Amino acid sequence: MSQSSPKKILVVDDEKEVVEYLSSILQRANYEVISTTQGKQALDLAFEHKPDLIILDVLIPDLRGEEIYRLLSENAETADIPIIFLTGIITEEDESFIQNLTGRSRLLAKPTTKEKILDAIHKTLEDHDLSLS
Repeated sequence: MSQSSPKKILVVDDEKEVVEYLSSILQRANYEVISTTQGKQALDLAFEHKPDLIILDVLIPDLRGEEIYRLLSENAETADIPIIFLTGIITEEDESFIQNLTGRSRLLAKPTTKEKILDAIHKTLEDHDLSLS
């Protein structure tokens, strides 16, 4: 029985410390991690690497999380990538947007714990795999 390759996760947050913290947790959990602090670069990385999941901050200065989500959703190659939105500050508009998303997204509030992050990733990937079968 061959071992499957590790799932690839794109981490996007404008705070370098958050990116480093999440990357460390995910690498220790045997995920392949790609990361950036820039929204526009996140799009480029998503199109180039086709990650299995994206952890995406809602508030990114150069391109907001919902705009990244919209642009990825409009492209056939990235439309099905599940997204976990991670945010410390959420407006009513952001909350409304996230609540109306398809089933491929979740919301995690900052600060969060390693256990909550890994649990959300596991559940999101599991739900995504079930929806493909």
